[in-house]
Amino acid sequence: MAGEPRAAGEAARGAGEPSGIVRCPNCGARNRLRPNAEGIPRCARCQSVLPWITSATEASFDEETHASVPVVVDFWAPWCAPCRMVQPVLERLAGEYAGRLKVVEVNVDEQPRLAQRWQAMSIPMLVVLRDGEELDRIIGALPPAELERRLQPALDAGAQHAGSPT
Repeated sequence: MAGEPRAAGEAARGAGEPSGIVRCPNCGARNRLRPNAEGIPRCARCQSVLPWITSATEASFDEETHASVPVVVDFWAPWCAPCRMVQPVLERLAGEYAGRLKVVEVNVDEQPRLAQRWQAMSIPMLVVLRDGEELDRIIGALPPAELERRLQPALDAGAQHAGSPT
């Protein structure tokens, strides 16, 4: 169902948490994340910067991908084993680069029009966006170090926003 987390994607959100709810890695508080084009998500309780991982539907995609930091759109499907290999790497990067990166997950089985719009013919497919512009497109499951290397220009671009107020 749209908006439900995939099993492998529950680490940042917390097991069983719906999309848009993230547990603070610092204090454990549950936080609801909303699309925010201007700031970065912070814990309501302790003000720590949160990993920014959410799911998008056709209705929410444009709003979710418009952010103050680089966005990695992960086109995936629950039956795709390589997708399940990429997902923990994206979660780790979202945590390590909290406040400098947003990950938006799109289940291509539930959102076929988005998959068609972005020409997601093979999955996993990652599309790196900055200010609405596509910076890179990564098709297939790369080894973690290679994936991080490919994402590094976007991560570096997000570093300039790390100290921005929310």
